[in-house]
Amino acid sequence: MARKCDFPVFDADNHLYETRDSFTRYLPEKYKSAIRYIEVDGRTKIMIRGTVSEYIPNPTFDVVARPGAQEEYFRKGNPEGKSYREIVGEPMRSIPAFKEPGPRLELMDELGVDRTLMFPTLASLLEERMRDDPELTHAAIHSLNQWLHEEWTFNYHDRIFTTPVITLPIVEKAIEELEWVLERGAKTVLIRPAPVPGYGGSRSFAYEEFDPFWQRVVDADILVSMHASDSGYSRYLGDWTGPSEFLPFRLDSFRMMAQGKRPAEDAAAALTCHGLLTRFPELRIAFVENGADWVIPLFDHLEDTYRKMPQAFAENPIDAFKRNVYISPFHEDNLEAIAGALGADHILFGSDYPHPEGLAEPCSYLDHLPKSFTDEDVEKIMGGNLARIMRVGVAV
Repeated sequence: MARKCDFPVFDADNHLYETRDSFTRYLPEKYKSAIRYIEVDGRTKIMIRGTVSEYIPNPTFDVVARPGAQEEYFRKGNPEGKSYREIVGEPMRSIPAFKEPGPRLELMDELGVDRTLMFPTLASLLEERMRDDPELTHAAIHSLNQWLHEEWTFNYHDRIFTTPVITLPIVEKAIEELEWVLERGAKTVLIRPAPVPGYGGSRSFAYEEFDPFWQRVVDADILVSMHASDSGYSRYLGDWTGPSEFLPFRLDSFRMMAQGKRPAEDAAAALTCHGLLTRFPELRIAFVENGADWVIPLFDHLEDTYRKMPQAFAENPIDAFKRNVYISPFHEDNLEAIAGALGADHILFGSDYPHPEGLAEPCSYLDHLPKSFTDEDVEKIMGGNLARIMRVGVAV
């Protein structure tokens, strides 16, 4: 029997596995050749703009790693020096609940999960591999969102809230996409924690150039989810290692050391140092599957910067962060310290189910919460906080 809770559980981090037409079903004809599935040595691979990607080893998701296969690895490390394949163990055939909302609801009932955010999986590779073609990026993301809405909807029985993606290179198109998903019931949108590529190069999403988009977000009173993705940091690390594709499921000591949580921390620094949170104090942003062990070092850096350059800020940047930002820590993070720094009202439970690096039983996250947390704080973290900031009500 799965671990269950005696109060409503709202998981901030579940995933679906896309089908092979998820990117192309609605892709305009002129872009059809940009995304293809091909056979390489008897295995199906995804090819983006003529380049085969190994980002996800099996992009059809017919066979997947078992949920929670890496739980012990992330909690206790790898003292035996096992390979990735040894750590994840035997794979499994994908089941309907990983690809369809109806069966997923049944599985959620078995797991004791009342509601969840549902993020795509393969979609996190798209934007980086199209970064020098903003028009294609917007077309591909809209095609994906059309597929997501048709297959999952953005609000399935008030229990599964699938997250459409918003890409930002062309501000007017980003606003159009936001309006499109809002009209179809989206309760949150997914934005990559990364610099925004464009015709004139990359720039911060917190620059005033993007204020018309953020104003519409605030007007719509919708939560922005910044989920871990391919944020393009392989391009920076390539100066040390030589150019190579970001492969999230391959163990690499240097990349683990050098990259760490840099995309999340840099995105948070942009939100504060570029003034977005101060210009839009009602904005709500949730960092999901980025962990939280970067938050306290970030506060240290912000405090030092603010002490030396107070004139660069319209308000204390840590106050702005604590007001606007919500964090979903990993189960292995120091949750007591994070709650002390951020406040229990800004912590969200996320299981990353059914990914191998997540929890095999989502509600087992409860077992990792410190005993010092009050019952009220536990219920907030396990669902109440997310329900509040998504404006969907606490009761199920």
